[in-house]
Amino acid sequence: MASSAAVQLRDLAQEMLRQGHSPMMMIPSSDLTLPWSLETMDGVPVLRLKAPRTKDIGYLRRTIGEFLMPFAMLRSLRKSPFGKQTWDGVVWYSPTIFLGPIAKALKKASGCRSYLIVRDIFPEWAVDMGLLGRGLPYRFFKMIERYQYAAADTIGVQTQANMAYFDAWASKPGRDAEVLQNWLSDASDIGCSISVKDSVIAGRTIFVYAGNMGVAQGMGILIDLVERLRDRNDIGFLFVGRGSDVQLIRKKFEERKLLNVVLYDEIAPIEIRGLYAQCHIGIVALDPRHKTHNIPGKFLSYMQAGLPVLASINAGNDLDNIITRENVGRVCTDHSVETLKRLAEDLVSAIAEKENFAVRCNAVTSTLFSTEVAVKRIVNGLKQSSD
Repeated sequence: MASSAAVQLRDLAQEMLRQGHSPMMMIPSSDLTLPWSLETMDGVPVLRLKAPRTKDIGYLRRTIGEFLMPFAMLRSLRKSPFGKQTWDGVVWYSPTIFLGPIAKALKKASGCRSYLIVRDIFPEWAVDMGLLGRGLPYRFFKMIERYQYAAADTIGVQTQANMAYFDAWASKPGRDAEVLQNWLSDASDIGCSISVKDSVIAGRTIFVYAGNMGVAQGMGILIDLVERLRDRNDIGFLFVGRGSDVQLIRKKFEERKLLNVVLYDEIAPIEIRGLYAQCHIGIVALDPRHKTHNIPGKFLSYMQAGLPVLASINAGNDLDNIITRENVGRVCTDHSVETLKRLAEDLVSAIAEKENFAVRCNAVTSTLFSTEVAVKRIVNGLKQSSD
């Protein structure tokens, strides 16, 4: 559970518990030998259900695995002590778009309402980026997407700009779409297995990128940025995470003989605050071909840690407005490495001049991205009349 989505869902469940509810998390797991296993995470029961592997495999195998996943989870659930449990509400998170069948089954069996948290709009973003045409694969994914939306009574989207996409869906009786801001609960610094002071970039102003490194992030410009700043002995880059592009990124760094960067595998979520305590600036990257709006979970974690951000994102993204309005970093929307380099150096200069970003970053976290508010909105959505 090292992704920002997993951290968000953990925080959401714990806040639900704090507010007096009795949440249970259901998680697909390909590592189980038995159909299910039950554990407790900070007071929240976590039911792991045996399902096909969907991580770190080819796209075709991943698609097949994700298509089969909800049915395998249902089969595993029915073999568990909770197979006939009824629920007061069903909440699930997208991506993935494939959880509609299990959400619908749980909702129907319990006669309850459901709430879908949508954090990216797939397959539309894949079409925007040229990864997918509008042929048969697209129509298949659209069918899955529509089925998922049909299983929801309320859909919470990240930004106001994404509301229009759900106008037709929300026009039917009993359905409601609303803005549900991302959230992140307080985290303690318990240390980190990564030690920057023992690395080749020790003593520098550190830019950190922590999270998924895949096609959607548009990592190429970051590789170029590292190269353009190779002669700045006061600047270092730290990349931590997993994803489809990790090996390519590692290869590029090695080919270009870049000594101002280190790359580590993903770490446990509880180590993230300890990682950020060793850094100065967080990096956010989204491929510029995105047309939908996305506020990555890593942005929230940077804000919580008091780190200003250097963002390379698609033009018009609502994240640009937040960063600029709240003065918590610099934003590049023209996908120019020269622009990004200038903004990076500007941030380094601002930090050297003791500009206090931390106070503004923390304020953004408390006012815009509260877990408490998110839970209240979701619970309200589950309570609404379906008339």
